[in-house]
Amino acid sequence: MAMHDDIYDHDHPDNFIIGEDEIVTEIEGLEMFSLKSVGIDIGSSTSHLIFSLITLRREGASLSGKFRVTNREVLYRSPIMLTPYLSATKIDTDQVNAFIQRAYKEAGLTAEDVDTGAVIITGEALKKENAQPIVENFAKYSGKFICAAAGHNHEALLAAYGCGAVDLSKSEHKIVLNVDMGGGTTKFSLVEDGVVTQTAAINIGARLIAFDDKDKITRIEDAGRTMMKELGYKVELGQTISDKMKEDFGAYMAKILFETIEEGPNSPMASSLMVTPSFTNYRGFTQIQHIVFSGGVSEHVYDRDPKAYGDIGPVLGKNMREYLKNLPKDILREPIEGIRATVIGAGEYTIQASGNTSYVSNEKVLPVHGLKVIQASIRDGESVRDALKQSLRKFDMTRFTSGLALSLTVSGVPDYQSVRRIAEGVVEILKDADDPKCPLYLTLDLDIAKSLGGMLRDEFKVARDIIAIDGIEVGDLDYIDIGECLGITEVIPVTVKSLMFPTKQSD
Repeated sequence: MAMHDDIYDHDHPDNFIIGEDEIVTEIEGLEMFSLKSVGIDIGSSTSHLIFSLITLRREGASLSGKFRVTNREVLYRSPIMLTPYLSATKIDTDQVNAFIQRAYKEAGLTAEDVDTGAVIITGEALKKENAQPIVENFAKYSGKFICAAAGHNHEALLAAYGCGAVDLSKSEHKIVLNVDMGGGTTKFSLVEDGVVTQTAAINIGARLIAFDDKDKITRIEDAGRTMMKELGYKVELGQTISDKMKEDFGAYMAKILFETIEEGPNSPMASSLMVTPSFTNYRGFTQIQHIVFSGGVSEHVYDRDPKAYGDIGPVLGKNMREYLKNLPKDILREPIEGIRATVIGAGEYTIQASGNTSYVSNEKVLPVHGLKVIQASIRDGESVRDALKQSLRKFDMTRFTSGLALSLTVSGVPDYQSVRRIAEGVVEILKDADDPKCPLYLTLDLDIAKSLGGMLRDEFKVARDIIAIDGIEVGDLDYIDIGECLGITEVIPVTVKSLMFPTKQSD
């Protein structure tokens, strides 16, 4: 695989400036600290690791100030391995395990050296019968680990951050479409002013049909068989795939994919290949201002890697490139990362919430670790229930489950009616919960946690334990630990575990 130049931040400021005339010399562990982090990505087509050194510095002068990541240094990038399979439904865990161990050895690191990290399993690999045990097994390689089995929408979200589409949208205040082309699926993320507003996925990918160096077919996914049948070809394992069959198949997939980008999945075939609901109110090129491609096939779309790897990637990429030639030049943008558009690990920073305005119905449910953050923006006049449902869909969830923290960003000036409207929306979500006894963990950016928690318990008679905390800043892909109340102060320590992504090199 083509290896790309290191494009991460490498700024090393000597001091942390907190005021015009006031400089605090960095003290390891007090004003700044460093973490060794690992990101492990196990995809349907490829798998790889990346080790990073992440530097965090305190933001603000107070001891409760947040730590922010100020530097990311890549220590080691593993080679990219084709994800091995024992059968159509089972990943070869021994080979993947050996690959992980070899990467640690080549990086000169042990599990004890790594402070934190993330392991993500995505795409068709997620469907395999031993997917979840793989995630759980690899978690032990690195202490405090974020482990996620990412479905289609979650994977789209990861790709949008990992390739730089979110950063591009945020910095230029533009609407960006990220098209993440993998082995089994292509994921779409619509990013508006730095916020991923919609995600979707379609069964278009390079390894829907795979073959060996003698062109004998070794893998056929259902979507590949369906499209080849539409083209008039019958394909079976062990059969030889001709160059014409490859060309026809790649061209057909590119046609469907470009149609979906341009106007949505309007043809019967495109509609049948969607594995999630399509975007709503999508206006194609009259709406989006930039397109960023990522994933393994993006290496071929941008003509970076002409080599074939036993799949349709080069043909699919070449045909997509032809469609893109007809677009204005300023629409297509380069990703920060293409095939490696994923997490580079996990960083941590701790903040303290105001105990005066938090709500704890039962201190015995604390501490709690590794809650997945479901972030929702609550705007005046909009349905709270719909906002929460949309946020759950980003992670391929249809209902509230245990292990979640609902994080609410509330607009406007709060009053009784607005807090009650939020409470009603939360209660609606809880009606579909899979466990009526699991605690409800809430974080809010406004000082309404005590009011909201009390209202849920006293007026809406929510029976489950409620922990509602003010003053927590989290993002779409964060996880949190909530500690016990600190003595009589009622201050609640919260550790935010943030997935780390590539960033542009500093000027």
